[in-house]
Amino acid sequence: MPTETHYKILKHIESNPQISQRELAQALGVSVGKVNYCIRALVDKGMVKAGNFQRNTNKWGYMYLLTSKGIEEKAQLTKHFLQRKLAEREQIIQEIEQLKRDS
Repeated sequence: MPTETHYKILKHIESNPQISQRELAQALGVSVGKVNYCIRALVDKGMVKAGNFQRNTNKWGYMYLLTSKGIEEKAQLTKHFLQRKLAEREQIIQEIEQLKRDS
C-alpha cells in the first residue's frame, strides 16, 4: 500500500470515523475499489477497526476507528510525510534559484 495513501486514509478516518468509502475516494482522488482495498489492509494489519452501524432502515454503513497501533502508525507516517514534503520543497527552491541564475 502506498505510504501516502495509507497516511491520508488514517488521517481522514481519525477525523471522521463515519466517513464512507465513497467520500474517502473523492477526498483522496482515487477509486472506491482502491479505498476498499486499503481499508481491508489496514483492518488486517490491526490499525483500523471497522464496525457496522445502521444509518437508516435501507442502508448499512461502517464506522472506522483507529486502534492504538493505527495511531502509532499514523504518527510515524506523519513524520515521514512531513520530511518528504520538506525535502521536495527544498528541491523546488533550489531549482527555482538555478532557473533564476540561468536566465
